[in-house]
Amino acid sequence: MKSKHSGTDLRLRKASLNDLSLLRHWDKQPHVIACDPNDDWQWETELVRDPYWREQLIAELDGRPIGFLQIIDPALEDSHYWGDVPANLRAIDIWIGEEADLGKGYGTAMMQAALERCFKKKAITGILIDPLESNLRAHRFYERLGFRFVKKRQFGDDLCKVYQLNREEWNRWNKIV
Repeated sequence: MKSKHSGTDLRLRKASLNDLSLLRHWDKQPHVIACDPNDDWQWETELVRDPYWREQLIAELDGRPIGFLQIIDPALEDSHYWGDVPANLRAIDIWIGEEADLGKGYGTAMMQAALERCFKKKAITGILIDPLESNLRAHRFYERLGFRFVKKRQFGDDLCKVYQLNREEWNRWNKIV
């Protein structure tokens, strides 16, 4: 897809074991650790699993990997991370791999691509995200995209702010850009 935001060719492709060293490298970057300090993605195991409720994607900009996206059905995923949530939602994890790629609109382009992918399915009513409570930059980013604060919640060792973007808000935001 041609991104509306960065004027570049941003594509999402399925992550695979071929991405293992890249994902491990990104996991060691200070800006990634700061946003996700207590997670172990267990890449070796998870990249070979292909559950029907999850997509793990690499964002490529003009053929160069720049970030990672995970889209899950939070009502069906096997760890029950989100607890008891209604059907027809999706939850997204997103990050830019290299610090040099921050602040260039790539995250917005990645989120737009992810939101389009999720809302393409007519049954999907909303998207959940859970940035750390301390990650003010992420809060501003998601709020600019139309996400609304729902509640604070403890996920393991992390205190997070849960946000949700409903289809109606996304439709309004999508008409603006």
